[in-house]
Amino acid sequence: MRALFWRRHIQRFTGQMQVHILRSKILRAEVTDARLDYEGSLGIDSDFLTRVGILPHEKILVGNLANGNRFETYAIPAPAGSLTFCLNGAAAHLGKKGDLLVIMTFAIMTEAEAKVWQPRTIVLADGNKRIVKEVK
Repeated sequence: MRALFWRRHIQRFTGQMQVHILRSKILRAEVTDARLDYEGSLGIDSDFLTRVGILPHEKILVGNLANGNRFETYAIPAPAGSLTFCLNGAAAHLGKKGDLLVIMTFAIMTEAEAKVWQPRTIVLADGNKRIVKEVK
């Protein structure tokens, strides 16, 4: 981690362009629950988090395909195998059970790194029971 910090720090002073690039994406995740009584976040089945490389408590950008809402929150692991995508707290106002979501994370990298980068993505179907496409 320390080496990465210094590499990024040095790049800022060497004039290398840095860009925000899609790091991971879960597409067409079906909301399984919405709980207003929780502090906030999006509960996601741990298996899906691992599959695309989203870390617990990592910032995520969420788009709701049903109503067009777009919001930022953080990912919290739900039990593995539960197929859970639960909107919590304020985010519960932005969707309901059955809505389809796009969940994204981003990374900062140089243009050279970005040119060869491939985001990890999955596309879900059938109530989160099936992965119909995966890119690693």
